[in-house]
Amino acid sequence: MSRYAAMFDRLGPSAGSGQAEGAFGAFLMLGDPDLSTCSELMDQAIESGADMIEVGIPFSDPVADGPVIQAAAQRALAGGVRVGDCLELITALRERHTDVPIGILTYANIVARPGFIREAAEAGADSLLIADIPALEAEPFAREMDQAGIEPVLIAAANTPDATLNSIASLSKAYTYCVSRTGITGTHAGGRFDSDLVDRVNKAGAPPAVFGFGISTPEHVRSALAARAKGVICGSAIVEKVRLGEDITLLIRSLKAATRERLGAAMN
Repeated sequence: MSRYAAMFDRLGPSAGSGQAEGAFGAFLMLGDPDLSTCSELMDQAIESGADMIEVGIPFSDPVADGPVIQAAAQRALAGGVRVGDCLELITALRERHTDVPIGILTYANIVARPGFIREAAEAGADSLLIADIPALEAEPFAREMDQAGIEPVLIAAANTPDATLNSIASLSKAYTYCVSRTGITGTHAGGRFDSDLVDRVNKAGAPPAVFGFGISTPEHVRSALAARAKGVICGSAIVEKVRLGEDITLLIRSLKAATRERLGAAMN
């Protein structure tokens, strides 16, 4: 069983409740603000309740990311962080946290680096999402990931056609990254947690739906889970706290607590 499958199984409906606890994913940009601090921040995220970790590899043209995450990538690049450094951070994180799913969100130019997919799998990453590769062009990448032992993650949106959702279902393994709005990452605009999208993802037989893009408050978490998603990922709100040098633990604890509210209500 993969780490993602084990995580969703662990968070599944408790006996007698009929309700599942939502998965919470925390995103951090590798190497921001520096390699040592980033390593500590990933540990803090897990210790504060993150069920899975998603990491970015600094890239000069992150077209799917908003200004907060773009700035984090630029800070890391300016600090001299390179792909090899990022893989070392993942390796060390895996050694410290053997059961926590680790996913990479990055871009095609980095993935096209010879040997990257194999090296990412060997470092201990469980999944890979290539943000600028559409589903119609993802099959060769997904095939290489399968061969390396890393699970492909693809993006679905409310306007994704059913035929494309079927392709996503056939290629994805870890989870399905459902965006709450069109455009880029960030907390600058409200999202819509579309239960119809989740139903279509499930009907297509795709992996569990997880919402991202714009998750920054407990209310967002509650809304996403009310739309029948299996979890959420928070990125920009965490990365902004890193920029400001603020504690990330209180934010992560509050967002993770919101994933348990349905379970608590069902058991009372």
